[in-house]
Amino acid sequence: MPEAAVIPQPDGCVSVPLRIAELVPAPREAPPETLSTVVPVLAEELEVQKRRVETSTVRLTEVLHEREVENKEPLWREEVEVTRVPMQRVVEGPVPVREEDGTTIISRVEEVLVVEKRWMLREEIHIRQQRREIHQPQRITLRSEEVQVERVPHAEDDIDKEESYGKDTRRTL
Repeated sequence: MPEAAVIPQPDGCVSVPLRIAELVPAPREAPPETLSTVVPVLAEELEVQKRRVETSTVRLTEVLHEREVENKEPLWREEVEVTRVPMQRVVEGPVPVREEDGTTIISRVEEVLVVEKRWMLREEIHIRQQRREIHQPQRITLRSEEVQVERVPHAEDDIDKEESYGKDTRRTL
C-alpha cells in the first residue's frame, strides 16, 4: 500500500480510502525490496453521552384538617384571705413577720406616748393562702396538615420511548 494512501485523522486514527483489492499489491508491479507493507489496525470506540429526560411531574397538594377537642385539664386559682385581728398589747419592739400553720402573720406596731415610750401591738394581719381546682372545659381547634403526591406523566415522552425502544421502558422515580 502506498504511504500516500494513509491519511491521519485529527483524533489520532488513520483513514485508508482504498478498496480491499487495492490493499493487496500485485507481485509484478515492483520488486519485493522496494515494497513496504502497511497493516491497518482497526479499533472500535464507544462514545457514551447522558441527557436528562423528564419522565413525570409531581404535584403536591396540601390539605388542612381541623378538629375541635375539649380541654379538661384543671386550672388552679389562688385566693388570699386577709383577716385583721385587733391586738392591744405592749411589746418590746417591732415584731418580725412569721408563719404559723400556713398563715403568714405581719404585726403592725405603733409608738404610743405614755410616761415612757413602749411598743403597743395594735393588730396582726393574718394572710392565709388557699388553692382551689377549677374545672372549666374549653373548646379548642387543632389543625394538622397532610400532603398528597400525584404523578403527572408526560404523554409525548412515553410515545417517543416506546417507538425508539420497541417496548415500554417507563421508570418510576
